[in-house]
Amino acid sequence: MVTGGAGFIGSHLVDALLERHLEVTVIDNFSTGRPENLQHVAPRIQLLQADIAHGGGWQEAVSAADLVFHLAALADIVPSIRRPRDYFHANVDGTFNVLEAAREGNSKRLVYAASSSCYGIPDSYPTSEDAPIRPQYPYALTKWLGEELVMHYHQVYKLPAISLRLFNVYGPRSRTSGTYGAVFGVFLAQKLAGQPFTVVGDGTQTRDFTFVTDVAEAFVTAALSSRSGVRLNVGSGSTVSINRLCELLGGDMTFIPKRPGEPHCTFADVTQIHTELDWSAKVDIERGVSEVLQHIDYWRSAPVWTPASIATATADWFKYLGDS
Repeated sequence: MVTGGAGFIGSHLVDALLERHLEVTVIDNFSTGRPENLQHVAPRIQLLQADIAHGGGWQEAVSAADLVFHLAALADIVPSIRRPRDYFHANVDGTFNVLEAAREGNSKRLVYAASSSCYGIPDSYPTSEDAPIRPQYPYALTKWLGEELVMHYHQVYKLPAISLRLFNVYGPRSRTSGTYGAVFGVFLAQKLAGQPFTVVGDGTQTRDFTFVTDVAEAFVTAALSSRSGVRLNVGSGSTVSINRLCELLGGDMTFIPKRPGEPHCTFADVTQIHTELDWSAKVDIERGVSEVLQHIDYWRSAPVWTPASIATATADWFKYLGDS
């Protein structure tokens, strides 16, 4: 079972599971996931359109699954600031509903897609799993609360579970929704439109970009392992600056104000996942960007952001997260 299986990461996870000849059921409400992401595997999967924030018949399908991968969630910073109730409902109540179904069905394994945004602005890099938890906005908070639920169900109900804290995932099929969000989606739409890349601050900030097929393999490896009750970072093992990313993508740059609540660096300490699961990323940034550019037409329907439209879209970001 893959909740959110029509989404960016979820659809690649579906591919990885089918490669291992597993029977796959997907649950998605298509709020951000796209049916096109699963067209190439449609005859080989069972697809249920349902909203995990509301209980229903979909829970019986979760109960029947041996392995449950919980990726369904509302993402992005600005909408979470504007609509915290929706994010709590989807990311916390939704996770509770999935866990209850998994518990009642005696699932053999649950793997949760957590977010490295739980660390906020870390004290040290690379950032390890025992770093302080400092969510800066409701999205980060609700994803961390979901993780706490998962670990609680492991502790109390002995549900075998692992939480994977994902760092800056990129690759083909990343979201093209109208919400201002992940840098790759923004930049690729701008490149197609012949517009400059809108670089936050001076572009020297660095990110731990992790290619989506590596992340999918981390989920599968976690599910097939014997480890439970652990929280593991999933990162590339290196960082790249936004300026370097622009060089690899090829295009002009324009600079926009640095945003509050964002770390200058994201960098996962991946020692624990390598030790616990013998997993490490395989795709470096040069190869990953090359792969993305081969699929760039996917982003033709994405909105083309400009400095002015970004300023309007992120006004609440500065209002609520900035200094008074």
